Amino acid sequence: MTYSHISTQFWQQGYVVLEDFYTVQQMDSLQQKILNHYGSSPDYAHDADFLSKSATEVIPWFPQLAGETEFDPIEQDPRLSRLCDGILGEGWRSLYCMSMFSKQGSKGQAWHQDCPPENAKQFNLNRLVYTMDIDDTVGGQVIVRPGSHRQGALSVGALHEDFADQVTLSPKKGTLVLIHGHTWHRVLPVKGAFRVSTNFRAVPQGTADDITDICVYRNMRYQFSKQQVIEQRM
Repeated sequence: MTYSHISTQFWQQGYVVLEDFYTVQQMDSLQQKILNHYGSSPDYAHDADFLSKSATEVIPWFPQLAGETEFDPIEQDPRLSRLCDGILGEGWRSLYCMSMFSKQGSKGQAWHQDCPPENAKQFNLNRLVYTMDIDDTVGGQVIVRPGSHRQGALSVGALHEDFADQVTLSPKKGTLVLIHGHTWHRVLPVKGAFRVSTNFRAVPQGTADDITDICVYRNMRYQFSKQQVIEQRM
């Protein structure tokens, strides 16, 4: 698959999956670093009100902000940079790296858009790297609605509703998944001992650094910097 084909597929679907993008050795090393940080039972970072309303039970960690340089080669891979050139255009930039840990039995993530969709040119790119297999045994598969990045705001409704056109992604260790910030997506509940993924977010030129500060759910819009619901959608 050529870089131009990947870019075309991304803009048609709002996501693209690239298996075996990173080596098993790279992923095993990064996975151990992540697990060393979280330990066996990390505490949730958000308050109980957000966890309840968002149906999102994920514990974030920002390793590069903490000085963890082992994540840099993953993000600086020239193939990833070339992919971003084709998708985001000249002048794009990285925002931050966020590892996400989910405990056994957690809800995963309800349907959401990572940033407000009213301006099609203002969005983030999720560059999701998987340091472990995500399958039926582990749970935590990613569900996306193809083409939903062009459909405006996520519809109001049940937080974990199934749609006829949804696609379930089960990334393997070393897989890179690119998801448009306006694409409707969610994560299934976690069955295994834990679930881990790492998101290297990026944005096109002219996009604000705080583009992901407001997240759109089916029942609300939530602003992380203020830790409050800014719009009730039910």
